[in-house]
Amino acid sequence: MHKIAIVDKMHEDGINLLRNNSKFECEIIEDLSKENLISKLPNFDGITLRRGKIDSEILKKCKNLKVISRHGVGYDNVDIKYLKEKNISLLVTGTTAAVSPAEHIMFMILNISKSFNLYDDAVRNGKFENIMHMDHKSFELFNKKILIVGFGRIGKKLIKRCLGFEMNVHVYDPFVDKKTIENLGGKKINNLDEGLKEIDILSLSVPLTKLTHNMINLEKIKLMKKSAVIINTSRGGVINENDLNEALNKKLIYAAGLDVFEKEPPNDNNPLLKNKKVLLSPHSATFTKECASSMAIQTAQNIIDFFENNLNSLMVVKL
Repeated sequence: MHKIAIVDKMHEDGINLLRNNSKFECEIIEDLSKENLISKLPNFDGITLRRGKIDSEILKKCKNLKVISRHGVGYDNVDIKYLKEKNISLLVTGTTAAVSPAEHIMFMILNISKSFNLYDDAVRNGKFENIMHMDHKSFELFNKKILIVGFGRIGKKLIKRCLGFEMNVHVYDPFVDKKTIENLGGKKINNLDEGLKEIDILSLSVPLTKLTHNMINLEKIKLMKKSAVIINTSRGGVINENDLNEALNKKLIYAAGLDVFEKEPPNDNNPLLKNKKVLLSPHSATFTKECASSMAIQTAQNIIDFFENNLNSLMVVKL
C-alpha cells in the first residue's frame, strides 16, 4: 500500500478518489509550517501539493518519496533541483486549470474597463443620477489590442474570449510558433518591447523562472501607453511590485489587476493594497467549483497513474 500525504486540503472529489482506492493510504496535512512538514512527510511515498513550500531541507528527510503531484501547473514552491538529483517525479494538472483563470482575466479586464466598482457604489450611495454628469473613464473592449504573454493552456483559452469581444490579440511567446498563434486568431510578436508600445492591455500567463522574474519593470512599463492596463494572474514575481506601484502613482499606465503577489499573502505595508488603481484578488483565479473539483481529481489521478505505470506524459514536468 502506498502512503500519500495530501498537503493542504483539496476538493473532496480528489481526496475520495485516493481514499476509495485500496492501494493507497492517505493523510491530510493542513499545517503547512516547515517544522510540521519536516515532522510529518518522511514516511510518505507520494505527496499531493496545493499550497505550502517543499524545499530541499524538507525533501532530504523524505527518503521514501517518489513523486509530488502539484494541484496546479506552477511549481515554484518545490525545489526542482533536488527532485532532479534524486529522480523524484513532479506532476502537474494539465489542462484542468485553464478555463477558470482565463475567465478570471476577463473578469478583471471587464471590471477595470467599467471603472472598477464605480457604478455599483453610485447606486448604493445615493448617486444614481449624479453618475451621468461625471467624467467617465470607462472604455470599450471592442477593437482594443491585448498582448498575451505566455501562450500555454491559459493563453489558448483566453484568446477565444478576447476574440469574442472583437479585440485584436497579439501574443508573445518565444516557444510557440507563428502558425499555431495565427490559427487561433492571434498575431505573433517577436519583440516584447515593440509589442508593449502599441497595446492597450497586457495579460501575463507565464511561469516564474529566472527569465521571467521581474520581466515587467519600470523600464518596460514606460514603453506602454498611459491608458494601458496590466493583468497578472501568473506569479507575483513576474512584475516588480514597487515599480508597478510607482508607475500607477505617476500615471504612466491607467490601472492593473493582480491575482498574485511576490509574497503571499502580501504584507500589510505593501503599497499596492492601498492603491485605488489596482483590482486585487487572493490568488483565486482557479476558485470555481468546477475547477476545484477537476484539479483535485487530476492531482489524485496523477498519483494513481504514477504508481500504476499508466501516467500521461503531458502531466510530467521535465526537470
